[in-house]
Amino acid sequence: MDVSRARLSSVSAVFLAAAGLLLLTPAAVSADSGGGVTNYGNGCVLDPGNRAATIDSLRSRCSVTQQDQIYRDAQAGSVPMGLTNGWVTRPPQLEAAAPALWIGKVFRTGPDGGTLTNRVTASGIEAFPADVYRAPSILDGAPTWALNYAPSPTPQVYDEIREVTPGVWFGYTWWREGSWPLLAAFVLTPA
Repeated sequence: MDVSRARLSSVSAVFLAAAGLLLLTPAAVSADSGGGVTNYGNGCVLDPGNRAATIDSLRSRCSVTQQDQIYRDAQAGSVPMGLTNGWVTRPPQLEAAAPALWIGKVFRTGPDGGTLTNRVTASGIEAFPADVYRAPSILDGAPTWALNYAPSPTPQVYDEIREVTPGVWFGYTWWREGSWPLLAAFVLTPA
């Protein structure tokens, strides 16, 4: 009888774990897939048909773990072109101060990359140029858009972005020294 209960308990545990994975693990996200809403739980959603809802989720509803999973699930997607608005999503201290210092980027790109400048101060002054190209991600090694600030006054800064839904990019800012610590996470969308 004890062996049967142990076996039943074991089978139940495996079944519940498998069911949990099936129900809780979101499908891989591709910005060009045109799929439906992807729900990461607790109000954290990616809606390919609603940029505002996706941006709100990334800024206010998704946990750090959910943001990281969204990034891992996304493909590089298309490269941004033209003027973009940007918001820092973490760390909280930088998120609060960022709007006075940084409001987005201006991309001068084609399908294979190009260059960009950052829009700094609330006036949107263009500064801090970067080269834009495909490269392996620092976070997970998969393809991403690298924003390499080597040609700028801040060559230690290195960003990477992926298009998480059409017209919404999520990414990270790394410090290119030592163990490459993460400085910030951010979201971009066309202005």
